[in-house]
Amino acid sequence: MTFNRSKPNDQQFSIAFICTENANRSQIAEGFATRYASELSGDISVYSAGSKPSGTVNPKAVSAMSAIGFDISNQTSTSIDELPEGPIDLVVTMGCGDACPNLDAKRRVEWEFADPRDMDESEYFAVRDQIGEKVQALMNQMVKELNNYA
Repeated sequence: MTFNRSKPNDQQFSIAFICTENANRSQIAEGFATRYASELSGDISVYSAGSKPSGTVNPKAVSAMSAIGFDISNQTSTSIDELPEGPIDLVVTMGCGDACPNLDAKRRVEWEFADPRDMDESEYFAVRDQIGEKVQALMNQMVKELNNYA
């Protein structure tokens, strides 16, 4: 996947993680991506949203991320209708398939992760770790390519 900066250099690249409830997978991805974006580059805005948001972040997600030093307790479950206007540079859907409508996005990818909502702690942590690895690889690739483009 190639990331082209189509905006002037003073504007941020935007990425949104989307799942159905915006309570587990996309919240975890947002938490990882927000930290990695701040560590790697100041040029990436990170969002998450749901096609049918639950209205709350699952306490299991907050606990799972806290267990590895990530604080997502201030994140909120929001609707895709609450994303910033205009196209998002990259939308990552996380297992919601057709439930995630076509968003105004320059690029879209699908990551298939089981919804960990009803999993026990060890299974939940395994999904968290899989999401973390995928987000870290994506962010490293984005920063490298954006820096080469700048």
